[in-house]
Amino acid sequence: MESVLGALPAVAGDGPAAVARHAPVLTFDIGGTKIAAGVVDDEGHAHSFLVAPTDPDGDAQRSLERLWDLGRRAVTSSDVPWSDIGAIGIACGGPLDVERGVLLRPPYLPGWHDVPIAALAEEALGRPAALENDAAAAAAGEHRYGAGAGTRHMIYFTVSTGVGGGVIVDGRLYRGAMGNGGELGHVTVDWNGRPCRGCGRLGCLEAYASGTAIAERAQEALAVSDGSSSLASAPAPTAGDVAAAAREGDPLATAIWDETVAALSCGVTSIVNVFEPELVVIGGGVSRAGEQLIAPVREWVHAHAMTPGGENVPVVRASLGDQVGVVGAAAVAYERIESGVMQAHG
Repeated sequence: MESVLGALPAVAGDGPAAVARHAPVLTFDIGGTKIAAGVVDDEGHAHSFLVAPTDPDGDAQRSLERLWDLGRRAVTSSDVPWSDIGAIGIACGGPLDVERGVLLRPPYLPGWHDVPIAALAEEALGRPAALENDAAAAAAGEHRYGAGAGTRHMIYFTVSTGVGGGVIVDGRLYRGAMGNGGELGHVTVDWNGRPCRGCGRLGCLEAYASGTAIAERAQEALAVSDGSSSLASAPAPTAGDVAAAAREGDPLATAIWDETVAALSCGVTSIVNVFEPELVVIGGGVSRAGEQLIAPVREWVHAHAMTPGGENVPVVRASLGDQVGVVGAAAVAYERIESGVMQAHG
C-alpha cells in the first residue's frame, strides 16, 4: 500500500498519524442514489470531482470497493499526487457514530449496518479518515468556503431527496450529544400530517418539502385530477417538473408548490426562532428552483420569525452547488486536523 500511495505528509514530532495542516484531502459523499469523490485543498477548491450511481443491491462490501476505486480515480484524475494527499473526509447520511467513524443504519443504504467506514477507508487508502453526517458536512462546507463564509451563527438546509441540515454556533458545527444533531428535516410542521419516510413520525418537514415528497404529492394529486394538468404527460413527475409547471401557471402544480413553500417556510422560521442565526442558507436539488423557492421562504421568515433576530435575517441559496458534499467533507477533515483530533482508526 505504501509503495502505491506514498508516505503521509507529516508534521514533524506529531507521530505516525500526523497530517500536514494544509495538505489536500481525498473526500467522499455517499448518497442513496449517487456517490461522489474529489480531491479538495484547504481553500475549498476541488481539483477533481467524480460521480457514480450508488450500488442498488445493498451489498456494502461491493459498494465500498466501488467507492475506494472512485477515490483512487479522483486522485489520479487530479493534479495532486498521491504522496500529497493528507487525509480522507467522508460525508454520509446518518444515523452514524462520528467518534468511532461507524455508519449505523442509514435508511437509504440497506445492508449498511454498523459499517466502520473510517477504519475501512484507512485500510484501503492508507490515510487517516473522518466521518460526518452529509448535511452537517455540507453546512460546514458552506460556512467555511461558501455562502456562509465569515459568519459565526449560520443555519444550513439541504432540500433534496430528503431534507437535512446543519447548525453553526459560535463558528463551529453543532453535533449534539451523540454526533447526530441538526436533523432539521424532522422538525414537525403538521403534527397530524403526512407520514415521514425518514423517521416514521407524522408531519415532518421532510414529508412535505423533500424532492421525494413533492413527487409523491404530485402523483397523488394527479390520481384524483381531471387530467388537464401538464404534469399528466409525465410518467413520473419530479420535483423539478412540478416547479417548472408551477412557473407556467399550472393550477395543480402551483397548489403543490405553494404547499411545499409553506411547509419549508414554517420549518425555517421555527429554526430561526430557536437559534437566531446571522444567515440561513438553503441548498440541495430542490433549491435549483432558485428564487421561486427562496424568495417566498425569505418573505415568510421576515414576516413571522420573532423580532429582532428574525425580521431581517438573510435567506440565500447555497453557493457550492453539486460539489457541496465533497467540499463539505473536506471542511470537516480540516476541522479535525486543526483541532488535533484527526488520527487513524482501528
